[in-house]
Amino acid sequence: MLFLHLTGLLEKGPAYFAELSKHAQPLTLAGTRYVDFLIPGLMGMGIMMSCMWGLSYSLIEKRSKKLLRRMVATPMKKTVFLTSLFTARFIMNLVEAIILVFFAYFYFGLKIQGNIGALVLLFIAGNAAFSGLAVIISSRTANPEVGNGLINAVVTPMMVLSGVFFSYHSFPDWIVNIIRPLPLTMLNDNVRAIFNEGAGFSETIIPSFILLFEGFVFFIVGLKLFKWY
Repeated sequence: MLFLHLTGLLEKGPAYFAELSKHAQPLTLAGTRYVDFLIPGLMGMGIMMSCMWGLSYSLIEKRSKKLLRRMVATPMKKTVFLTSLFTARFIMNLVEAIILVFFAYFYFGLKIQGNIGALVLLFIAGNAAFSGLAVIISSRTANPEVGNGLINAVVTPMMVLSGVFFSYHSFPDWIVNIIRPLPLTMLNDNVRAIFNEGAGFSETIIPSFILLFEGFVFFIVGLKLFKWY
């Protein structure tokens, strides 16, 4: 393809690209535009970043300031404290997602073609998975700089590999097999399926339960490892 473009440019000069642009037509069919690919990816990335930074870094910072030790001294259960943080973060993520979807709907004409209930379940599952992962990452360290590095070590590879801005299918097959099971990949793929392919519960129920299960396991393990002082 590059050779053909270079040949056309040498033969016709700048007029080659002018002629080429006459035949270029923008994609207008719902589900085929780049924005149809991007918005679900941004939604998934927003959940990941909000949970990882909003929960992990917040807990690490509280531990470094000896605030978690004071929480343990109160009659409040540890699970109640962590659940309250999850709930607050979930509400914030929900508001952010609604704003993003409404903006995409009114500005780009993006529509949700699949089942809204399946999208809500998937949204809850994604929040659960990344909230549980946030507990594990913040379970031991009291150093914000170390916590910063741990969070980046988790979110940066997924942000690059999990199909937020471009399709991960461009990678070699052996890497694709590693990318697919990642929580963000699973979340992005199924949110896109609901937005662009009309998917419902039957197509997304298994990935949703996998994410919920991962979140539950991460939370239990993180709670066992969690250092409150």
